[in-house]
Amino acid sequence: MLTYTGTLKVKNPEVKVSEKFKKREFVLTDNAQSYPQTILFQLTQDRCSLIENANVGDEVTVHFLLKGREWKNPQGEIKFFNSLDVFRVETAKASGNVSNIQTPSVNNETLVPTPDDDLPF
Repeated sequence: MLTYTGTLKVKNPEVKVSEKFKKREFVLTDNAQSYPQTILFQLTQDRCSLIENANVGDEVTVHFLLKGREWKNPQGEIKFFNSLDVFRVETAKASGNVSNIQTPSVNNETLVPTPDDDLPF
């Protein structure tokens, strides 16, 4: 599990990728560094609403998993993808306290498998 805190820069609407899969992306920036980082995170399935109560400009802390996968395109080229899958979102209040927006119970077995996760053993 990894954690990142930044300012909410972009909050995209939920996108239905297929009949069985939906996701929502958002961007956090870290303005404390000389070279600010702009990081794209994603929420999937029933976790898409976790960012709902946060507003652009809010300081947000996310707990996420780094996931990577390999994909072969129709031309036979192998491509690699990474995603930052968020499972918990917290926002800082004006008083400096951190409060949970939503925290569903999650374990690695409930995460949506990708085709490459389906190993034969």
